[in-house]
Amino acid sequence: MCSKLNRRLPLTQPYKTNLTTDPQTQKTDRRAAWFALIVLFLINLVNFFDRLIIGAVGEPIRREFELSDTSLGLLSTAFTLLYAFVGIPFGRMADRYPRKRILAAGVFAWSLLTFASGFARNFWQIFLLRLGVGVGEASCAPAATSLISDLFPEDKRARAMSIFMLGLPVGIALSFLVSGTVAREYGWRAAFFVAGVPGILLAVAALFIREPGRAPHPTVASTTTFAWAPFRTVLSSWTMFWLILSGALHNFSLYALSSFMTPYLMRFHDLDIRDANIIAMLVNGIFTLPGLIRGGIAGALAKRGRVNGGLIVVAAATLFSVPLFISAIMAEAGNTTLFLFAMGGAFALMYFYYSITYATIAEITPPNLRGTAMAVYFMAMYLLGGALGPYVVGAVSDHFTRKAALAGGITEFTSAALEPFRGAGLQSAMMIVPALCIVLALVMFMAARSLRNQHRSLT
Repeated sequence: MCSKLNRRLPLTQPYKTNLTTDPQTQKTDRRAAWFALIVLFLINLVNFFDRLIIGAVGEPIRREFELSDTSLGLLSTAFTLLYAFVGIPFGRMADRYPRKRILAAGVFAWSLLTFASGFARNFWQIFLLRLGVGVGEASCAPAATSLISDLFPEDKRARAMSIFMLGLPVGIALSFLVSGTVAREYGWRAAFFVAGVPGILLAVAALFIREPGRAPHPTVASTTTFAWAPFRTVLSSWTMFWLILSGALHNFSLYALSSFMTPYLMRFHDLDIRDANIIAMLVNGIFTLPGLIRGGIAGALAKRGRVNGGLIVVAAATLFSVPLFISAIMAEAGNTTLFLFAMGGAFALMYFYYSITYATIAEITPPNLRGTAMAVYFMAMYLLGGALGPYVVGAVSDHFTRKAALAGGITEFTSAALEPFRGAGLQSAMMIVPALCIVLALVMFMAARSLRNQHRSLT
């Protein structure tokens, strides 16, 4: 394995294949690129709106179906299980077939299944529907990032990627705000009905994106002769290895917190579902916006001084988030102000990660393999991170809930008997996140060192 990882993945050159000096053609190309970026941003917004809806309305679902936190975590895990696996074939499809058609089919499918989730009558029905949503949403990232990489030159790619990734915090914020409000007024089922409609319209809009040409890369052999060759190429450097590991750790932490933030605020801080989701919206959406934007800017500025400057910025930001996470989780019951600003600040720092890391993957990957690279990255990111995070934290929460109940003199662990202790149990389980953030910071420093060595080997 080490011999494979020691091979250096060639850095890509700026895409110049389709450049023209004709002003009218350049203007048309820019308009087409920006139209595509706007549509992709909206699709990414709907992507994360539908993805996080379980976090927004999970507590009334748990109470109605009398679920444990492990089962509640599994509802978030359901999405990521198939999402992680089918991302690989979608990535290969994005490298071979029209990406706008892949996007249109995917967004239509996941929106329809999200709508259908409102009709679920038990745990297993909603679990299976969430599996299907994961299949549809797996089409988004490989196709969209591949399109952006070919629509924008290298010097504008990080900014375009940042705009695309704005759909993440905006979509999450709207998911908590809209879903929480709808759930309080009309019930959790209505929240799924509202969430499913916009994606159907965006599926049509995606068909109007102009498919760009793909930049050639002479050092990459044809991928049609040997099926494993593209994956060997993608996984041939230590930099990509560390970035994949970082994605798993990052997603584990943020998905666990996002899935259980509203339940935690309802249990430990005694908020209703709308007020709890407003705080979750501010943390996951509003506070993360400056982190995402400033992360891209800080990464670009740091890269001017040193080639691995962006990754060093991510590592430092992650390390600074640790004391903020601890302060938020350990805030006393009722002190939602401390929770909001400490957790919001920690999330803002963690969002430095996205635009810098995604741009780095595009930089170290040949143009005709970017869809595959993102699919491999997302498979690890979601299978080892997003899928495990909510499940593990849910299981640990159940453990500490039973432990607290025993300390309180409870011997029969019925759902009603455990309910008063669920807030304390979840608080203890959430302390996993700051510990993992320390590990994540170290991994990002290793990725930065590997990227520096990779550049040195090419000069």
